[in-house]
Amino acid sequence: MKQFNWKLASMLLAGIGISKLGDFIYLIAINLIVYDMTGSAAAVAGLWIIGPITSVITNSWSGGMIDRKNKKSIMIWTDMARALGVALIPFLGSIGFIYAALFLINIAKALFMPASATYIAKLVPIQSRKRFNSINSLVASGAFIVGPAIAGGLFLIGTIDTAVFLNAASFVFSAVIIWLLPDMDKDLGEASIKTSAYETIQDDWKQVIAFGRREVFILSVYGCFLAFGLFSLAMDSQEVVFIQDVVGLTEADYSFLVSITGIAFALGALFITIASKMLSIKQLMGYGMLLTAAGYLIYAVADSFMMVVIGFTVLGIFNAFLSAGYQTFYQNNVPVEIMGRMTSVIGVIQSIAQIFLLIGIGVLGDLYPFRYTIVILASLNLLLSLYVCLQLLKPGKQQYFSETTSA
Repeated sequence: MKQFNWKLASMLLAGIGISKLGDFIYLIAINLIVYDMTGSAAAVAGLWIIGPITSVITNSWSGGMIDRKNKKSIMIWTDMARALGVALIPFLGSIGFIYAALFLINIAKALFMPASATYIAKLVPIQSRKRFNSINSLVASGAFIVGPAIAGGLFLIGTIDTAVFLNAASFVFSAVIIWLLPDMDKDLGEASIKTSAYETIQDDWKQVIAFGRREVFILSVYGCFLAFGLFSLAMDSQEVVFIQDVVGLTEADYSFLVSITGIAFALGALFITIASKMLSIKQLMGYGMLLTAAGYLIYAVADSFMMVVIGFTVLGIFNAFLSAGYQTFYQNNVPVEIMGRMTSVIGVIQSIAQIFLLIGIGVLGDLYPFRYTIVILASLNLLLSLYVCLQLLKPGKQQYFSETTSA
C-alpha cells in the first residue's frame, strides 16, 4: 500500500485553516462595520440571516455542478471571489450594498464547502481520514480561538478597515496554497449535458433521494447528527441571553466561557489526533454525541458559573470527537461521485430548518420561561444520542465503519 503523503494533507489543512481564520476575522469586522453605520441591532441580526438564505438558494443547484467540475479550481476561484468581496466592503457606503456583497461572499462560501469536502475524500485515503479529520477539527478550533484574538489585535493597532484588508489577503493566501495541491480531477471529462438546467437539477435531487432510500442506515444516523447540530445551534444562538438573564452571569463571564469551550474543543481534537489509532469511528460517534449531549444538559440546568464551566468543558471536548467521527463516517459511506450533490442538498435542508428553528426559539423564549426551552432542546439532543448509540450497536452494520474500504 502506498504511503499517504502527509505533506499534501498539511498543505490542504493550511489552506482550509487560513480560509476559516479569515471567516472569523471577517465575521467580527463586518458586525462592527454594520453596527457603526446603522446603530441598529436589527441590521446586525440581518447579517446572520443572509448565510442560511444564500445557502438555500445556492445549494439547491450547485451540488451537481461541483461533482461535474474540477474541485480544486472551484476552491481557488471561490477563495479569490471572497477576497475580492471582502476587500470591497470598506468602500461601500450603503448598508444595501454591504448586504449585496455579503450575499456574493456567502455564495462563494456555499460553493467552497462542498467542493472542499469532496476534494478531501478524493485526496485522503480511507485509512488516514480519521486522523486527518481530527487534525482538521484542531485547525477549526484554532481558527475559532485565534480568529477573534487576531481581529481584536488588528482593531487595537489599526482600524476595522485594516482588519478587513488583511482578511481579504488571507483568502488570497489560502487560494495560493490550494493552487499548489495536486489536481484530483484530471480524469474528469467535460460532461456533455443536453438536458436543461432545470432537468439537470431535478435529476441531481433524484439521485440523492435514491441514495437515501437505498442506504437507510446511513441516512438515519447522519440525519440524527444533523438534527443534533441544529438543536445545538439553536441553544448556541441564545447563549448570551441564557447566561446573563437566566444564570445571572456577566459579559466578562460569557467571554471567558466561550474561550473555555474553544480550548476544550482544541484539547479534544488534539487527543484524537494523538490517539486516533486507538479510537474506532463508532467510539468517536457514540461517545462524542452522548457526552456532548450530556454537556449541553449540564449547561441547561446550570445555576452557577462553575456548572456552566463544567458543561461547556464537557461539550467542548466531546464535540471534537463528534465532529471527527461523523466527518469520517460521511466521507467513507457517501460515494465521491455524488458527494457534492449530497452535501449541497443537506445544506439546503439544514438552512431551511435553521431559519425556522432560530425564529421558533426566539418566539418560545418570549412566551415561556427561557430555561424550559433550553432544557427541552438539550433533552432532545440526549434522546437523539441514545437512539444513535442503539443504532451503532446493531449487529451486521460493521461495513459502515470499516477503515479499509469505502463506498
